[in-house]
Amino acid sequence: MTAQTTESDKVTSCRFRKPAKEDGAGIWELIKSTGTLDVNSAYSYLMICEFFPDTCIVAEKDQQIIGFVSAFRPPQSRDTIFVWQVAVHESERGKGMGKKLLQELLSRKSCENVHYLEATVSPSNLPSRSLFTSLAKQLKCSYTVSDCFSEDMFPEPGHEAEPIYRIGPF
Repeated sequence: MTAQTTESDKVTSCRFRKPAKEDGAGIWELIKSTGTLDVNSAYSYLMICEFFPDTCIVAEKDQQIIGFVSAFRPPQSRDTIFVWQVAVHESERGKGMGKKLLQELLSRKSCENVHYLEATVSPSNLPSRSLFTSLAKQLKCSYTVSDCFSEDMFPEPGHEAEPIYRIGPF
């Protein structure tokens, strides 16, 4: 008889925690290394860590940041968490790390009244699209995709539109 490995088993050797401002530079490096996410200023990641730690999460392994989710609770939609970025180190991709980060985040006290998760995802970002549809399936709820930010709203040519995924209620 062979043992089956689940996604959860693949990411058990890391520690999940709230980010601290000291993590800002490491998070910026992680985001930059993905090659697919919009890289914000290092200052913005310092601010996120300092002022939004309850709705963000870091995965750490051997004192290295290997995963990060930035999110916030929109003031006009208190039952919703908006996920801004999900970043997973190259060595951890394909192991369920993105979903585990979101599960850990949703299990926090700061998310106890959250019934919806939203995120914008560009059409070509297949891993993120898969992540959010898979999360909806795991949460046993539906999701919708609707227009949010059109291509012409971005100042640089070539940026794709960013439709919004809405998962829930859960």
